[in-house]
Amino acid sequence: MTKKFNIFANLKSDFASGLVVFLVALPLCLGIAMASGAPLFSGIISGIIGGIVVGYLSKSHLSVSGPAAGLTAIVLTAITDLGAFDIFLTAVFIAGLMQLALGFIKAGSISNYFPTNVIEGMLAGIGIIIILKQLPHAFGYDNDFEGDQSFLQLDGSDTLSSLFSIFNFIQLGSIIITILSLIILIAWDKVPFLKKLKLIPGALVAVVVGVMLNEIFTVTGSSLAIAKEHLVSLPVPTSFDEFKSIIVTPNLSGITNPKVWVIALTIAIVASIETLLSIEAADRMDVQKRYTDTNVELKAQGIGNMVSSLLGGLPLTSVIVRTSANSNSGAKSKMSAIIHGLLLLISVVSIPLVLNKIPLATLAAILLLVGYKLAKPATFKHFWEKGKYQFVPFMATLLAVVFTDLLKGVALGIVISIIFVLKGNLKRAYSFRKEEYADGDVIHIDLAQEVSFLNKAAIKLTLNDIPENSKVVIDAKDTVYIAHDILDLIHEFKTTRAIDQNIKVKLKGFKKAYQLENSSETQNHVTIEHYYDVAKRMMVKKEIKTEVFPD
Repeated sequence: MTKKFNIFANLKSDFASGLVVFLVALPLCLGIAMASGAPLFSGIISGIIGGIVVGYLSKSHLSVSGPAAGLTAIVLTAITDLGAFDIFLTAVFIAGLMQLALGFIKAGSISNYFPTNVIEGMLAGIGIIIILKQLPHAFGYDNDFEGDQSFLQLDGSDTLSSLFSIFNFIQLGSIIITILSLIILIAWDKVPFLKKLKLIPGALVAVVVGVMLNEIFTVTGSSLAIAKEHLVSLPVPTSFDEFKSIIVTPNLSGITNPKVWVIALTIAIVASIETLLSIEAADRMDVQKRYTDTNVELKAQGIGNMVSSLLGGLPLTSVIVRTSANSNSGAKSKMSAIIHGLLLLISVVSIPLVLNKIPLATLAAILLLVGYKLAKPATFKHFWEKGKYQFVPFMATLLAVVFTDLLKGVALGIVISIIFVLKGNLKRAYSFRKEEYADGDVIHIDLAQEVSFLNKAAIKLTLNDIPENSKVVIDAKDTVYIAHDILDLIHEFKTTRAIDQNIKVKLKGFKKAYQLENSSETQNHVTIEHYYDVAKRMMVKKEIKTEVFPD
């Protein structure tokens, strides 16, 4: 009973946000299917499964799953290479099994290593992409498919050239509906008495007004009427047999084809990485700061892909655009994702003709606001104030996401973040200072909280530069972990060069556990996991600090 109460506790806000996500997801599902060279309904099926099945199994409160633009090129190439959509579905089923296995071996924990500035840079980049991609639709120029996030488009143009082409294809009716929709959406968020109407989302009002206005333009024969190609274009089955033919099942004879397994592995890896990125982003957007079990999410995605393939659907992932729309619309729980899936199912069966009257300009207005909220100026200001070590990876990720794709952008951001971490680690591993005493100089080397093998070169250089006849104090009182390499280096310095050059060395604050001698469990100390494991055990045992190498 408790679980049921929790799911339905926020039904009012979840229904409103689920409705908004449904409106956003409908053209995206169709657009991605068209760009993938797959049957149009395969995108809708994937959206339905992503909403209902994955939404139910997932532990994420905000994430919404469905067909992903990041898989479009992979799917298009795969269908072409395999020569049949039903054989491709076999690859999707196998990919789902692989994702399920990844969940059981806890591969989802990799998401813990995504830096915050990279995730925020990815979100801001996606926001800018949404704005750039939706502006043509807002003006009535729909050469690019809905949901495309790539800078280089399938028609040979790119995102920027499409923007310049707007002026050759301006449709005044689309502009009027876009502006009116934006006014409604902004007013619904800002005007006090409208904000109280939580059950009626502004997006629904904007869609209804857009449909009615275009119907008036059409009936009156106005030149402002929006043509069919600028409206949602959901296929309409004319008979029950035609509707049944929509469901395509996997051709299991393809299971012996090596290409099928290669494609399955590719889909499993890319879909899993995009899902983990989206989940991290969803958790960042959650105002309640709840965290998602990413291993459970991989299992949910795996089962979702298996079910989607059995019903003739495209591969799915957790999708940032839909997740962002869900969060911005005030979703409180995963019930909103399930509602969006149910609405997709009900609408395509019962009211496809009504849905086909929705202008793409209205949906563009909804997405333009989603994009702005992801890339608002306050985000840039926040990371600028945090300094270059936060701002540079943030901007690098953003620009790479916009001009290449999501995965390349995130990879670049992570690489730059690692370089900055290593650079900072090298600088902060230790500090040394001199103090004047009556009997001569005393050089103090104070080690940091963690000193890894990455600091070996810098410490070695410092020890080599210590002059003869000096007095050196190496202090580890604040140190939690020291790598074996560093201990060997200090030991060699104290027992060889220091003796040869009359350098007196005093070691302070070293723990006995740091000797790492005759201990089989500490021989492999080169992984980050081991660093933290050793440090944790030391902190639990509260070992007393003594000198490792007594005078």
